[in-house]
Amino acid sequence: MNNYNALINNLEELELNRIKENIDTYLDLIADGSKTAVDAFYELSELEIRLRKEQAITGCVKVANFPFLKEMKDFNFGFQPSIDKAKIMDLMTLRFIDNAENIIFCGTPGVGKTNISVSIGIAAAKQRYCVYFITFQDLIAQLKKALTENRLDARIKWFCRYKLLIIDELGYQRMDTDSANLFFNLISKRYEKSSTIITTNSPFSKWADIFKEPVLTNALLDRLLHHCSVININGPSYRLKDQLQHMSEDAS
Repeated sequence: MNNYNALINNLEELELNRIKENIDTYLDLIADGSKTAVDAFYELSELEIRLRKEQAITGCVKVANFPFLKEMKDFNFGFQPSIDKAKIMDLMTLRFIDNAENIIFCGTPGVGKTNISVSIGIAAAKQRYCVYFITFQDLIAQLKKALTENRLDARIKWFCRYKLLIIDELGYQRMDTDSANLFFNLISKRYEKSSTIITTNSPFSKWADIFKEPVLTNALLDRLLHHCSVININGPSYRLKDQLQHMSEDAS
């Protein structure tokens, strides 16, 4: 085996795939004097680093469990004039994550709460923050299951490892005391350490009805709202708009 074949094998074994793909081109450029060896090796290393970063970003987005992949550039702010676009774009800088601050999106179903939350989450994942998306119902189910299996501490630690935890659809159902305490336990553990985004269709004045424990509700809101941006969205439903549009198209 000559050195060239050995080099290709070594690149494969080291999983330097982008260098392997481009090595012939750069060897030719070195041979004809178009590039120095140093410049060629530098550019090859840059190609490999870029590939690794792209793969890392793809991995961060994939493990975040997003229900769909929609980015902020695709959001129709014109349809929801009640949304302060400047405020949303400030949140997109992700400074709130570095400061362990929370975001709560309040509004009726279909106004874009989940869409904006996912868009912020994708932006964070692309910056290689650890992000996880989960519905409130699934979160409580997982915590209750962990409690019955005597591994609650481990499960809470698992959720606490994420720099940004997105909890969707709080308020669609009332909770029993155990569920309320489990949720409070998780929020308390994340308090001032990591960021949480919550979407809810219930105003804070109704949360005591959801959690059934006024004292616990006050303590929960105290931790969530201490360092928090509250975004109220008042407007029509995107889903209803799309449905009406489809009905209109079918009628025509």
